[in-house]
Amino acid sequence: MTDSAKNQFSLIPKIVNGGIAGIIGVSCVFPLDLVKTRLQNQQIGPNGERMYKSMLDCFKKTYKAEGYFGMYRGSAVNILLITPEKAIKLAANDFFRYHLRTKDAALPVFRQMAAGGLAGLCQIVVTTPMELLKIQMQDAGRVAAAAKAVGKTVPKTSATKLTMELLKKHGILGLYKGTAATMLRDVSFSVIYFPLFATLNDLGPRKDDGSGEAVFWCSFLSGCVAGSTAALFVNPFDVVKTRLQALTKAEGERTYTGIMDCAMKTLKYEGPKAFFKGGACRMIVIAPLFGIAQTVYYLGVAEYLLGYNKMKV
Repeated sequence: MTDSAKNQFSLIPKIVNGGIAGIIGVSCVFPLDLVKTRLQNQQIGPNGERMYKSMLDCFKKTYKAEGYFGMYRGSAVNILLITPEKAIKLAANDFFRYHLRTKDAALPVFRQMAAGGLAGLCQIVVTTPMELLKIQMQDAGRVAAAAKAVGKTVPKTSATKLTMELLKKHGILGLYKGTAATMLRDVSFSVIYFPLFATLNDLGPRKDDGSGEAVFWCSFLSGCVAGSTAALFVNPFDVVKTRLQALTKAEGERTYTGIMDCAMKTLKYEGPKAFFKGGACRMIVIAPLFGIAQTVYYLGVAEYLLGYNKMKV
């Protein structure tokens, strides 16, 4: 491969890096994500009753009822699809940042936000079905426990069985329930996350090898801070998305017809605080997830193996 070819923007190694980064990141934080889903889906009863009192209480009850592997319920589909999801998100952001640069190679904040938003838009083709299937598996234990409390049982399911049922009943569109809510969350998240990460990462010390890249711990901390900040801001959208994608409800729980219906009913019956359910847990999930993912991505394993020169975009 010629030097000129190596110096061009190379999408393939970025996709590979994004996939590796996603697998490592999600494997580390999945139990926290499961707790987040259950906290967001539980509704407060008429007398203030709730299944989980806090994040720690949810951890304890889940572990006691379902064991260690119960904490990884739904992880198979997530790990399978997180590879293309993170690959698209991280690589698309770099792609749009590269092509949105001005003639003097500058990238104003507005263009950084546009690149991030477009990256978030691209990823929903994978994110929506991944989140839909993951949420059913993660929330199954909560729904089963609620059914048991009133003397009923909920048949066990799997991601494969659920996928086939949705495809049989609704076709491919069955896997895309909640697409609008997913887009609302992911685009807004990426608009905040990527410019903030780039800014923080540029402020840190550089490596001694002359590459101009940030040191390992700087990329990790930048990913953590940017990820947790963006997660907090978009948590209301995540609550709405999670509730819309929960296909199986516990006894007596409300159903929703769309984003506005979900938002209005949640506000009416549970108050504004409900939009930040699982917020702390989501921040704890997103911080290390994006810290790990962004660091692995920036290590440039694929570029090294494939003989590409890394480019700062």
